[in-house]
Order: sequence, then structure tokens, then C-alpha cells
Amino acid sequence: MTGAIWNLLLGLAWVLLSGDFSGLNLLVGMVFGYIALVLIEPQVEALKGYPLRVPRIIGFIGFFMKELVQANLRVAFDILTPPWHMQPGVIAFPLAARTEMEITMVANLISLTPGTLSLDVSDDRRVLYIHAMFLDDEDELRRSLKEMEHRALELFR
Repeated sequence: MTGAIWNLLLGLAWVLLSGDFSGLNLLVGMVFGYIALVLIEPQVEALKGYPLRVPRIIGFIGFFMKELVQANLRVAFDILTPPWHMQPGVIAFPLAARTEMEITMVANLISLTPGTLSLDVSDDRRVLYIHAMFLDDEDELRRSLKEMEHRALELFR
């Protein structure tokens, strides 16, 4: 978290020093700030691991956008074609996430994806109950959800 704050501050300093108050200039400043932080990371204890997180976050955003587009297309196809192909159902999904923050993030990512909705977490916080619009291939759904959970949890570690 410290690295992200320093990166933002360096980006803002770039904007102030250049005099161009645009979003693109802030992005350029943050890229230069990231490069500076990567270079000084071995000397600053608080920045340990920060250079690895940014590529993971970018990779996760790309992965999630792909999943989001695929889910939207599947739901849109089902809505637009007269015979509905959905087979709704509820599954119990065992969680690898343990902390409140991890469980909340995984549950929200699942709910953000069209066709799936997080319903409840078990009392021991080991199982997430999910309503799925397309339960025709339960193994594929579980594999897809496990992949999403794994990639989301990599952001915390």
C-alpha cells in the first residue's frame, strides 16, 4: 500500500511540475514514478514486493475484463434467442480465501460477473453459496470460479 501511495504522489508531483493538469499526463507521471520506485525498491524496506504487484493487477484487470465480456455475451445470447438455454441453480463453492477482505473481494467479483450471484457465506467462512444462471456444466463453472478466486488472491500475496 505504501508503494501505491508513493506512486500516486510522484505522479501528482509530475503533474504539478510539468503544469499540464490532464489525466494522460498523470498517467505518464505515474509510469515514471513506478520506474523510479522499481529502481529504489532494493534500498527501501517499505517498497518490498511493490514492483511485482502492478503487473499482477494489470494482468488481473485484463483477465476479469475477458471474463466479463464472455459472461455478457452468453447472457445476451440467451436473452435474444427465443428458446432459453439457461439452467439456473445454486452451488456450494469451497473458498481458498480466509480473511474478510479476501472473501468480500471474491464474492463481489463473482456477483459482478453476469450470470452469477453470491448468495451467502457459511458460518465457518469456508463455503460461498452461488446462484448460477448457467449450471449446465458445473465442473466448468467451478473451474472458472476457482481461476477467478486464485487470480484475485494473488493480488493480496
